[in-house]
Amino acid sequence: MQNEQLVQLAVATLEDMKAQDITVIDVRGKTSVTDFMVIASGTSSRHVKSMANEVLEKVKEQGVRPIGSEGLEGGEWALLDLGDVVVHAMQTATRQFYDLERLWQGAEQSRAQHGAEHE
Repeated sequence: MQNEQLVQLAVATLEDMKAQDITVIDVRGKTSVTDFMVIASGTSSRHVKSMANEVLEKVKEQGVRPIGSEGLEGGEWALLDLGDVVVHAMQTATRQFYDLERLWQGAEQSRAQHGAEHE
C-alpha cells in the first residue's frame, strides 16, 4: 500500500470514528522517522482507544503490518507506527499540551475535511 493510500485510509477511518480536527503533516525531508503524521482528537479516553484500535484493524485488513503502538491502555493518547505513516490519536487537552502541529511547523500541513485528504 502506498503512503498516500495509507494516509487516506487512516483519515477515512478516523472520520468514520467521529475524530475531531484531523490534520495530516507531510514530514518528508524533515525527519527520517516517518513521511506523514496524522493527528486527530478524541473526546474521551474510550474514544481515543476506539479510534486507534479501529485504525489498526483497518490497516491490518489491507495487509499493512503495524510496527508498533503505544498508549492504548490509558487512552489519553495513542501512537500508531505504521512505518511511513504515524497516527497520533489524543484527547484535546493532551493534543494542546504536546502541540505537534507547532513542533513540525514549516512541514506541509493540511486539514482533512469531508474527503479532502492531503495528497
